[in-house]
Amino acid sequence: MGAKRLRLLRDLVPTAALVGALLNPNNPNFDNRSTDVQEAARAIGQKIQIVHAGTEAALSTAFRSLVQLGAEGLLVGGDPFLNSRRNLLVALAARHGIPAIYDQREYALAGGFISYGTSLTEAYRQVGIYTGRILKGEKPADLPVQQSTKAELVINLKTAKALGLTVPPMLLARADEVIE
Repeated sequence: MGAKRLRLLRDLVPTAALVGALLNPNNPNFDNRSTDVQEAARAIGQKIQIVHAGTEAALSTAFRSLVQLGAEGLLVGGDPFLNSRRNLLVALAARHGIPAIYDQREYALAGGFISYGTSLTEAYRQVGIYTGRILKGEKPADLPVQQSTKAELVINLKTAKALGLTVPPMLLARADEVIE
């Protein structure tokens, strides 16, 4: 998903010479996510700078670093710590005028620019189906492992306007939800 988010951000800010990626170094998957983001950036010819934030104080520092580096876009990695600071992240991106893409629709609903990620509604629906199957007598070990296959794209046009960005009509047509 990180690669797709990066491509979407590039579609929205095609002139961005440098994009930042905000990742939590305390996340057990940090190394894999960092490598994935760097490979995705390399594949599309996008210069990327990974910034770390594993504490609330580090978030402000990370955004100051992004501004000093001249980042013109931001990919926010999915992480429980970062997700729990959703409103702060959206406020910092707005304050610094950095278009950011997030992994959960709740960011866009909170004023973030764009989100693209797994539909939590669909994931919870799948959990309900599995629960029903187990309650009807199926053994959990016999059920196949599934991953969510539905991703949702949410675009906040109010935030786009505040950032001075125009969202291409083709992207608006692909969006699952457009916030005006």
